[in-house]
Amino acid sequence: MTAPNSMDSQPTPAPAPPTQAMTGKQRLALTVLLTASFTLAVDFSILNVALPTVGADVGFSLENLQWIATAFALCAAGLTLLFGRVADLAGRRRMFIIGMALLGAGSLLGGISIHPAPLIIARIAQGIATAIVVPAALSLLLSAFPEGKIRERALGLNGALMAAGFTTGAILGGLLTDLLSWRWAFLINIPVAAAVLVLAPLVLAESRPDGRARLDVPGAVTVTLGLLALVFGLTRAAETSWTDPATLVALAAAVLLLAVFAAVERRAAAPLVPLAILKRSTVAWGNFAGVLAFVTETSLVFLLTLYLQRVLGYTPLGTGLAFGVLGLGTVLGGVLGPKIIARVGSKRAIVAGFVVQAAATSSLVLLGGDPAAIILLLAATFVGGVANLVVIVGFMVTATSGLPEEEAGLATGLATMSQQIGITLGIPVMSAILTAQLAALGSTAAPAILAGVTTAIWANAGLCLASALAVAFFLRPAATKA
Repeated sequence: MTAPNSMDSQPTPAPAPPTQAMTGKQRLALTVLLTASFTLAVDFSILNVALPTVGADVGFSLENLQWIATAFALCAAGLTLLFGRVADLAGRRRMFIIGMALLGAGSLLGGISIHPAPLIIARIAQGIATAIVVPAALSLLLSAFPEGKIRERALGLNGALMAAGFTTGAILGGLLTDLLSWRWAFLINIPVAAAVLVLAPLVLAESRPDGRARLDVPGAVTVTLGLLALVFGLTRAAETSWTDPATLVALAAAVLLLAVFAAVERRAAAPLVPLAILKRSTVAWGNFAGVLAFVTETSLVFLLTLYLQRVLGYTPLGTGLAFGVLGLGTVLGGVLGPKIIARVGSKRAIVAGFVVQAAATSSLVLLGGDPAAIILLLAATFVGGVANLVVIVGFMVTATSGLPEEEAGLATGLATMSQQIGITLGIPVMSAILTAQLAALGSTAAPAILAGVTTAIWANAGLCLASALAVAFFLRPAATKA
């Protein structure tokens, strides 16, 4: 029997240190790590509302405009697991610093680009930097804070800022584009990267697992290519259709490569992902919840951006400001998440969060062409943002806690990959649903956009509810010691 007030997703942790307060060095380390992760989360969405302006300035054709976002997403999601293991080999602090240096260089190149090719190279560099920094930062965070309330608080802040970063990107992108120039969406990263590079060696201790890790090259190649094919296929489906030959080939290749990856891992002497770890219910279903949490919320931002701009006629600046309430909700959810988990356990927190998020999201099907609908949008996104962050904190605690040291790095790599994949896949999936509805209506006018957004919102809310049911039925909390 699990004690009523115990954490139901992990075994009883080792005795906590006498104090639950962070030391000054821990606070500095947390600030550096969260600043880096937040900046990279912002980069996922900061150019979304500015894509037409960027395309016109740099010379992108309309059909190739999406590659400004896709080039970043492909690298960020496809390379995360690989670089998580490279960080285990080379040192997590070292890779964190290398990634931030790459972010600064890529951002400088993007900010001065006047042709499409350098801009795409800059976005690729930012995506690779994200794949390097985010798993290294999460591993460094876990090594800096022992299991218990302090770690849960740190994970809550990390989850809040990762989710809020996507929303903040939309706000900041609109502000910079309207008030200054889209180039500042790149250039703003440079002072952040410089400050992190100065402070990181002073406040972060090097971290790597005990024993000599080895890189599983066949596993790294197959999983990376499989994830790249999956992201490309879903993005292509959103741009064209699910029956497009390139979409079908990419998705088939993804299935084949990931199946080969699973076979390779079963035979590898030092597997990239020991499949046994996925037999842990907390790891498998915790990451399932994480993927769906990021899929649903980031794609909802995309859908509501279309609604605000194409139906209500908002400017990029107005659209960004409208998401400020959602950002406040995500921050509040990140603060409340650890407290809710401490009271009811992470499994119940995840289930309840998804249910509340589903209710808030489904209310958005009532949106219409009346400008007064913004009141419903603000209220629903605030409540949904709070609930979504409770889920994200619950996922992070569930998927990364209660594991032996030799599995901790792998678990954080999987959790990080879940975040990146969720952020990356949400928009293509919902965009494909929207595109199919527009094709069925044979129109791209405001009423058709509204109908497509409504259909996708129903699907989004359904995913939240289905996720709640799946976690409720299949997540088996780790045994708790008496």
